[in-house]
Amino acid sequence: MSEDSLHKIVRRKIQKGVIWFWVCILSVCLLMSGCQLSGTKNGVIHLTMWHALNPPPNRDVFQKLVDKFNQKHPDVQVESLYIGQADQIMPKILTAVIGNASPDILWYDSSITGRLVELQAIQPLEDWLDRSTLKSEIDPALFEGMVLDGHTWSIPFSTNNTGIFYRPSLFKAAGITKLPQTWEELRSVARQLTLDKNGDGRKDQYGIVLPLGKGEWTVFTWLPFMFSAGGELVEANQPKLINQGAIAALDFWSNLIKDGSAIKSLPERGYEQDDFIAGRVAMQVTGPWTLGFLAPMGIDFDVLPIPKNRRQAAVVGGENLFVMKTTPARQQAALQFLEYVLSEEFQTEIALGTGYLPVNLKSRQSQAYQNFLTKQPLLQVFLAQMNQARSRPNISGYNRISDSLGRAIEATLLGESPQKALQKAQERLKLFWED
Repeated sequence: MSEDSLHKIVRRKIQKGVIWFWVCILSVCLLMSGCQLSGTKNGVIHLTMWHALNPPPNRDVFQKLVDKFNQKHPDVQVESLYIGQADQIMPKILTAVIGNASPDILWYDSSITGRLVELQAIQPLEDWLDRSTLKSEIDPALFEGMVLDGHTWSIPFSTNNTGIFYRPSLFKAAGITKLPQTWEELRSVARQLTLDKNGDGRKDQYGIVLPLGKGEWTVFTWLPFMFSAGGELVEANQPKLINQGAIAALDFWSNLIKDGSAIKSLPERGYEQDDFIAGRVAMQVTGPWTLGFLAPMGIDFDVLPIPKNRRQAAVVGGENLFVMKTTPARQQAALQFLEYVLSEEFQTEIALGTGYLPVNLKSRQSQAYQNFLTKQPLLQVFLAQMNQARSRPNISGYNRISDSLGRAIEATLLGESPQKALQKAQERLKLFWED
């Protein structure tokens, strides 16, 4: 064995040792952080649920519903614990699983499913759900994100998708009377909305803002365009980033930049709406969770569906609930809470309090929710899009796919050709999948 090879092996062993050292340290910190572990006391099963519900008023709405469950189920008491921002809690979740300190119920989006299955951390739910009458009440679009390898691993807590928010006053000032329904119409409208208002030779209003960054937000907001163009990310359980739909969608975003009618957001800040509120951009891709945020701003705004290429498309957002592997008694108790979450009662109340789209079809049809829609008519756009909505691939290693795809989107917005950016992304994934 050469000296260079020996050094490589030593470096690998050192790196692995450092990783496991920090895993152990984090596990100890987690256990000492004050999170009450669940158990049974005086015949009452105490469960913990981890979540990242935001903004804080939404957490208050959820806590009232948890309190209601606890009052109705004196033998099962659920403690809901906010554990941080959703895009920052993955290390804590994985550390807890590795350190055997996970909660009983976990709130997270379905993209984590494959990783939790690999770690044998979650309990399959199909036997319970198949026996429940609630299964027929779940929006059919959500099952794709619940199932992996023939098993049901989670149930939906809430759902959403993205549309294009726009400023009607800016459309009117630009003489636009027809809302864009296709990509070419969107591109044309974006050009019309891009202006140098004060004649100083610099644009001070753009048609649309596109999210710059390689994070999941960028991927989530771009995927409807890829699906609309007929693209797929996975084929035969293998990533396939180089496809005509992906190339077309990247070309479209790239052309908006080349036209000068789109600006890029700050890196990894594509969800911020400062420019939209200030009128510096006329359109932005985001979801119904922003309705409550925009309403007090005193600006005019409306929503249109994601314009289509080959077909109408949307991507399912929202979070799911997972039952972690603990003991049979605690898992059974957790299922009682999941049944409550799926119920028409829970889904209606949390939708009215937060603006989330109900996952329960009866809830959507209830008189209370229909009355709510008369006051929040823009939600109808997102409800209608659920008929064409797709989940992100529920595959082990999705985080790797998302990271590579995010890098390709970012590179394209910075000037690289879509084909070259996707080729690099596919090569990165090939190394991981072969390994």
